[in-house]
Amino acid sequence: MSFFSEFKAFAMKGNVIDLAVGVVIGAAFGKIVNSLVDAIIMPIVGILLKGIDFKEAMIKVGEAEVKYGLFIQALVEFIIIAFAIFLVVRTINRFKKEEPAPAPAGPTPTEQLLMEIRDELKKP
Repeated sequence: MSFFSEFKAFAMKGNVIDLAVGVVIGAAFGKIVNSLVDAIIMPIVGILLKGIDFKEAMIKVGEAEVKYGLFIQALVEFIIIAFAIFLVVRTINRFKKEEPAPAPAGPTPTEQLLMEIRDELKKP
């Protein structure tokens, strides 16, 4: 099998296409959450904390600036995304059909032999 035909077979598998769609949707969702956090949540949190602007929150250490506000903002974004993904996965799991338990297999050869021995011992 040639390299290109192998690649084509790999790229056309359903899982790869599903993964690509998931990545694109995830990136778009990340932008929405980023906008929500930047434009709505963090300004409200800043007002509640006496006007702190988290984008400007930092500590100067010598010449370096430790921008802990950006870290807090990224943490809030992560929590929102993780919670949303949790809700989606939870919903999907609820809709999955539970597969019925497989029918019990017949007795193993050892069990069959033991049943025959038992039956023989019960005979008068």
